Parts: sequence; structure tokens; C-alpha cells
Amino acid sequence: MKKNIYKKLLLLAVAIYVVFTLVNQQKTLNQYAKDSSELTAQIEEQKEYKEELAKKKDNVTSLDYIEQTAREKLDMYYPNERVYVDRGM
Repeated sequence: MKKNIYKKLLLLAVAIYVVFTLVNQQKTLNQYAKDSSELTAQIEEQKEYKEELAKKKDNVTSLDYIEQTAREKLDMYYPNERVYVDRGM
């Protein structure tokens, strides 16, 4: 009779351990899935950023971009060009 009770207690302890282990593993798997989706989103963002930089790189060598940058940032103009500045503000 006592052996039967010990067997049941041992079986119950093993079952509790298995359930506890499965629950912890499921939590870990859920966290991994969440991390994976976040990293996938970051990868997509970085791919878009890379494409933007590639477009900007192509644009930087164009004459229009060089002229626009010279005008806006360096205040450079053509020699015969007239520039009007409104000082009323």
C-alpha cells in the first residue's frame, strides 16, 4: 500500500515538473518569437535607410545638388547673377 502511495507521489512530482518545464519553455519561445519580430522590423528599417542613402549618394554627384548646396550653404552664386535680399523682416 505504501509503495503505491510513493509511486503516485513520484508520478505527481514528475508530472508537476514536466508541466513547469513546459510552461517555462513556452515563455522562452514566446520571448524569442517577440525578439525575432522586433529584429525583423529593425532589419527592414535598416534596408530602407540603406536605400535612402544609396539614392542620396547618387544625388550628391549630380550638378543640380552641387549647385543647390553651394547656393544654400555656402552662399555662392554665378558671377553675373543678381541676388536680392529682403531685409524688411
